[in-house]
Amino acid sequence: MTSDLVRGRLEGQAAGMIELALPGTDYRLSLATSGEVKADAVGQVSGRVRARARRVDVIRAGGRYVEPVFGRPRRLQGSVVAVDAGVNTITVYCGCPFICELTSPGQRAEKFEVGQMVSFDVERGARFEVA
Repeated sequence: MTSDLVRGRLEGQAAGMIELALPGTDYRLSLATSGEVKADAVGQVSGRVRARARRVDVIRAGGRYVEPVFGRPRRLQGSVVAVDAGVNTITVYCGCPFICELTSPGQRAEKFEVGQMVSFDVERGARFEVA
């Protein structure tokens, strides 16, 4: 089973938000939190990133990305690495794994397959949950 854990460097936090730097990338994600996030001695944190996906489209070509590189995630494109029909989520790897709740009417997680490439917008409020 593919891990849904995200590991990164805590760049800062204030008022229920953190800035998370993803290793090996230029990404600096602004994510909501439900409390203070404590980093280890070298500034590393691990947890899960959750988002609410708008209409998800299956695509035939393209790479993996989070848009924009700096700030709150607005658009994701990547490969489906897990499907949870019970809670209507897909986990998409696009620089790191995002657990995405499907919100578009009629879209169900069981309609997606591991390995498919998908592209979609996410609602404001993507959040980081400490592992």
